[in-house]
Amino acid sequence: MNIRRLGATAAALVLATTLAACGDSGGSNVGGGDTQTLKVGLIGIGSDAAVKIAEEEGYFAEENIKVESTVVANPPAGIAAAQSGQLDIAYAPSIPVLNALSENVPLKVIGAADGYPENSEDVEPRDLDDTGLFANPDAGINSPKDLEGKSVSVPARKAQLEVTIANSVSEDGGDPSKINWMVLDPSSALQSLQQKRVDAVGLVSPFTARASSEGGKYVASPGVEFFGEGAIGLWVAGESTTENKAEAIASFQRAMKKANEYANENYEEAEQYASELTNIPVETLKEGAHTYWPTDVTLEQIQDVNKKLADLGYLSKEVELDDSLILESK
Repeated sequence: MNIRRLGATAAALVLATTLAACGDSGGSNVGGGDTQTLKVGLIGIGSDAAVKIAEEEGYFAEENIKVESTVVANPPAGIAAAQSGQLDIAYAPSIPVLNALSENVPLKVIGAADGYPENSEDVEPRDLDDTGLFANPDAGINSPKDLEGKSVSVPARKAQLEVTIANSVSEDGGDPSKINWMVLDPSSALQSLQQKRVDAVGLVSPFTARASSEGGKYVASPGVEFFGEGAIGLWVAGESTTENKAEAIASFQRAMKKANEYANENYEEAEQYASELTNIPVETLKEGAHTYWPTDVTLEQIQDVNKKLADLGYLSKEVELDDSLILESK
């Protein structure tokens, strides 16, 4: 699966036709008929390994679909591309999905991409959370409230890492409105942290492992403090896509459910794929959180995030949600 990085806006997306999840990658074309192609937007993180597994294990081929995977700059860009039809499916955490829904963007949630397992209360947050807050050791940041007046980079404004870090600051008695937020991609954020051009960075796995190995000071695990168990990262599609490509979308749902189950049951293999996709050594990945791939997503999980966003002021009011948001797999 050849993955390329694109520009920050959906308008800049250039989608190729050479990215493969083809019928000769294992498994048989049991459905018969023509193979349907889906353009899927990823954001270049470790949980993308499940898509690679679906290709390598032949799950896409079994469902008569080919997936062309493209890495977009951030979840909002992926959502915009999915809404416009430039992408059929995009990865996005529940926070940017709710932001989009609050602006009446017609989206459907078609599946779970990553999240937190059940019954994990006894696990150290750092071992569970695939996100992390890291500071420059000389910045005087010992807890989230110390971020007041500091520069903090996140991959996108008002998306998952900003919201969860702001929540950690608020819970720690600080004022998140006093943070100087900056937008940097993970590699640039790590470089800026080392060069002391930013005081702290919010990162997602596997870049959290790199931050730790390169001398970043661990401060908090903001994701696990904000979310409960279940799906956090979601697969989403525009309403028109779910209507016009219903059969292919259902095939993707079935294939990814199998892939998520396989990834959880064969973690070392999934970790190897994550290493290949992100160009980060497996040894470094092992220092980070244990990725988990849920197989289902519920409206209750999304509603819980919806309420917290409104409570923190990231939404003026809760988004009106109903069961039609989640497209059940067939």
